Amino acid sequence: MSASDAARTAFLRACRLDVETRKPGNVSVASAGHNMTSAQFIASAGTAAAGLFAPGARVGARILDAVRRTFDAVGCNTNLGIVLLAAPLCAALDRFDAHEPVDASRWHAATQRVLAELDIDDARLAYRAIALANPGGLGDAPEQPVHAPPTVTLRAAMALAADRDSIARQYENGFADIFGAGLDAAGTVDAATEHRAMLAAFLTFLSGWPDSHIVRKQGAAVAQSVTRDASIQRANWRRADCPAESPALDEWDAELKARGINPGTSADLAVATLFVALMTSSTNA
Repeated sequence: MSASDAARTAFLRACRLDVETRKPGNVSVASAGHNMTSAQFIASAGTAAAGLFAPGARVGARILDAVRRTFDAVGCNTNLGIVLLAAPLCAALDRFDAHEPVDASRWHAATQRVLAELDIDDARLAYRAIALANPGGLGDAPEQPVHAPPTVTLRAAMALAADRDSIARQYENGFADIFGAGLDAAGTVDAATEHRAMLAAFLTFLSGWPDSHIVRKQGAAVAQSVTRDASIQRANWRRADCPAESPALDEWDAELKARGINPGTSADLAVATLFVALMTSSTNA
């Protein structure tokens, strides 16, 4: 299998794991929520992949194409965060030869080079995508708001939002959280461990800092309380030897959904992490 085919397979699998794994507060096969279903997420991944993996495309073009395809397929914003994270990762893969093994350190370095080369055209296209997705509160900023033409590069615009949005922070810090804490939590992934890996990455992000989506929807105090609860839940889960299914986490899932709390940013970061983990595990097996 070529690196391109392996990458697309890894991305689609990571997106399926997003809903096959019952992550507290998130939409899953076992538990719908937030007026969305797992089928919408799976359909979104399949259609967005065509835009994300367009050979040679700029990051901004990949983002806009993937978001447009998503809306054509499901009519709502299911995957903007995933698309924003995946686009630079996919662009970086274009820098590898077709049958060249992809390891995490070299992929990370290639992604950092892609980020350094982002320009104002990438910003314009990404802004159009974000405006189309219309995520509540994400585009409202005192500097470089998405409903006005950008005057800086996409990376510079993301840096302005990095202190309030964990996805924007990846553009600023060179995807340090994905290739650092995320991959450390996921470890080497195979068919027997992939659900645990997804849950491990998700809980690591959710317990590490307040989830940006919760902050925008419910405020900083609620987000901080969820982070504290996540630290306790993660510690208990690890003491129980990290089961792929956990009644305690299922109970917390129901509680969060009853309160309308969706740790969506932590889920997006986990999907990006599993994309990398699955790809690097398969190509270096």
